[in-house]
Amino acid sequence: MITLSVNGRQVDCAEGSSLLDAARAAGVHVPTLCHYPGLPAKAVCRMCLVEIDGADRPQPACRTLARDGDVVTTDSNALQAFRLADAQWLLARHPNDCMRCEVNGACQLQRLVSENQWDEFWPKVPAGPADGPDTMASDHTSPSIWRDLSKCIECGLCAEVCGDAVQDQNVIGFAQRGFDRHPVTVFDQPLGRTKCISCGQCTLVCPVGALIEAPHWHEVLRTLDGHRRVSVVQVAPATRVAISEEFGLAPGTVSTGRLINALRALGFDFVFDTNFAADLTIMEEGSELLARIRGGKDLPLFTSCCPGWVNWVELNRPDLLPHLSTTKSPQQMHGAIAKRGMFARALGGDFASGTAEPYVVSVMPCTAKKDEAQRPGMSGDVDHVLTTRELARMIRTRGIAFGALPEDGAFDSPLGESTGAAQIFGASGGVMEAMVRTATHLQGADESLPLEWEALRGVRRGVKTATIPGVGTVAVCNGIAAAQRLLEEDTWRDEFVAIEVMACVGGCLGGGGEPKSLDPHILEKRARSIYAVDAQAPRRRSHENTDVQTLYATELGAPNSPAAHQLLHTRYAARQSPRALLMQFLDCVDRRDGPAAARLFHPDAVWSTASPFGEIVGAEAIEAFIASVLPPRGYGAQFARHVMESAADPEDLTVLAPDGSRCRFEVETCPSDDPQKPNPAIKRLTRHVL
Repeated sequence: MITLSVNGRQVDCAEGSSLLDAARAAGVHVPTLCHYPGLPAKAVCRMCLVEIDGADRPQPACRTLARDGDVVTTDSNALQAFRLADAQWLLARHPNDCMRCEVNGACQLQRLVSENQWDEFWPKVPAGPADGPDTMASDHTSPSIWRDLSKCIECGLCAEVCGDAVQDQNVIGFAQRGFDRHPVTVFDQPLGRTKCISCGQCTLVCPVGALIEAPHWHEVLRTLDGHRRVSVVQVAPATRVAISEEFGLAPGTVSTGRLINALRALGFDFVFDTNFAADLTIMEEGSELLARIRGGKDLPLFTSCCPGWVNWVELNRPDLLPHLSTTKSPQQMHGAIAKRGMFARALGGDFASGTAEPYVVSVMPCTAKKDEAQRPGMSGDVDHVLTTRELARMIRTRGIAFGALPEDGAFDSPLGESTGAAQIFGASGGVMEAMVRTATHLQGADESLPLEWEALRGVRRGVKTATIPGVGTVAVCNGIAAAQRLLEEDTWRDEFVAIEVMACVGGCLGGGGEPKSLDPHILEKRARSIYAVDAQAPRRRSHENTDVQTLYATELGAPNSPAAHQLLHTRYAARQSPRALLMQFLDCVDRRDGPAAARLFHPDAVWSTASPFGEIVGAEAIEAFIASVLPPRGYGAQFARHVMESAADPEDLTVLAPDGSRCRFEVETCPSDDPQKPNPAIKRLTRHVL
C-alpha cells in the first residue's frame, strides 16, 4: 500500500493505482470524459488534469500512477480555468441539441456543463479537416446502431472497445491528428456496409450521443398509446437484473416484479418471460447436440443464441456455419410462438383466422437483437426490440416511479413459466451450463451430477472449459475476441463437442444495451444476482418446465420434430452471397414487402418466375408485382414462409415453398453503388421448378 494526499485528505491505495483511483478513494470528484473501466487510459479529453507538488505541469489523473507521498490538487483556479477552456473547445464542435438527443439526461458532457454552469454559446466549428474527404456525419444504415458524428467529442472510447482492448473487431478507428482528428469506419463506409457485428459495445462506452442503439421506443410508445392492437412484451433475464441501476438502485438489485408492474403501467396487455423460450431453446439445442454426437457430424456444435456471434460467423467465417446450432434464439422462439402458436389463436376469431396478429415487443440487454429481429426467415416475429436503456427512457417519460413500484408483479401464463437454467442464460457460460443440465438428463446420466458447473462461470475474459460425464468436453468463449483466438488453431475441432460464444464480455449481462456504468465490478455484481435467482428457483432444469412440456404435448410433438423445426429453427448464409440475397428476397415475398424486395435488385434486373407470369423486368415492376399481384399474406398459423432446404450449405439454393413444393434458384449479381442498397445487388433471378 502507498499513502498520498488528495486535496489535503490522506488516502491509502494499492501499488499500481492511478491518481484517479486515489482521488475516488479519497471521496474527491475528478471529472472525466474519455475514461472507462477496463479500457486503456488515453488521456484524450484532458478533463482529469491534476497538479502534483514538484511536477512542472499538470498530469492526467486517469493514466498517471500514484506514488507514495504524492501531494495532489484537483481543484485549483488554474485547473478549473483550463477545464472551462477545454469545454469551450468541445462545445464549439458539439451541437446544442440536448432536447432531441437520445441520451438526454444520461450524457456525461451534458452533466459536466450542468454541474459547472458552463455557457454553451460559442461559434460552431466543423469537425475534421476542411480540405479532407467528407465523413458521413449521420449514419442510420445499421439496423442496430446509429452514428451522429456531430456529437462526437473524439474521446476514442469507441475505437478502444471495438479494437484490440476488448472486441478486436476494428470497425471504428480515427483519422487525422490534432485538431483534425475524427472517428471513421473502415474505409469510411456506412456502418451497415462494414463488418460490424452489432454488439453495441461502442454505444455502451460512448459518453455522449454520437453512438446510440437504433431507437425503437418512440414507435413502441405510440403503438401502446393507441391501444389498437393486442400488445405482448417479453423480458430477457439480464434486463431484470440491470434495469434497477437506471433508477438509482444498487447494482445487482433484482427487480423482476417492479419491471413487470412498470410494463403493465406502460400499457402492455401481456407480459411474458423470455426465459420460457430459453428453456425451450435448451430442449431443442440439447437434443440437437446429442443427435450430432450420435451421428458424429458437424461437431463441435456452436451455440446460436447470441446474434453478434452469428453475425461474426456469417461475415468472417462462413465455413463455420454448419457447426452453428439451427435453433433460434429465445427472443425469436418466443416471438414465433406468440404470433403463430396457440396463444395467438386463443385471442379471438381474427387471430385464429389469420387476419390479425399481436404486436410483439422484446426487452433485451443487446443491440444486436434489433439486427436479429430483421433476419430473413425470422423478420416480423418480433415487431420491435427495446434495449434496457430504452425501456428506462420510456418509464421515465411516462413518469412511472420505478423504485416505488411493488415487487409483486407476476408474468402472464402460458408463456411466462421458467426455470433457474433459463435465468442463467444472461451470464457468460450460462447457456452451456443450462444445456449440460438437460443434455445429461436426456442421455440418461446419473441425476446426482452437479447442477452448478463452476468451471463454466465467471466474467473473466478468455475461454473456460469443463468435461461433462456422458457428453464430453465443452468450452465457453467469454467475448468475441476470445472466440477469435480459439479459432486461430484447428485444435477446437477435436477437443470439444460444444462451444458457447457470447460476443460481449460477461455475456448478456455486459450487453451493448445494458445501463452504462463506470463501476469496474459491475459484471460481477450482476452475475452474483442472476446466479442467486437460479439457486432459489423451485425448478432448475429446462426439461422440468411444465408449460414447455405442455407445448410439446399439444403443438410440437417432440424436440427437433418437423413441427419444432418449422417454428423454432433457422437457416444461415454468408453475407453478401447469392444464398443470402435469395433468403432476403424470399423473406420480402413472404411478408409482401415490395419496396424492401426492390432494394435488393439492380434497377434493370430480371426475375424469371417459371410461372404464367413469365419474366418480370425492372426493380419497380418486381415491387409492384409483390405488392399488387400476389395474394395478401396471412397472419398467425396462416403465415407460411419459404425455407432453404439446406441449413447452411453455401452452394445449395434449393427452396421449400409454403405449399410443400421444391424449386431451385440461380442468382446473378452485380456491384451496387447505392449505399442504401446491398452490395452486390441481384441482376437476374431465375427459378426452376423441381
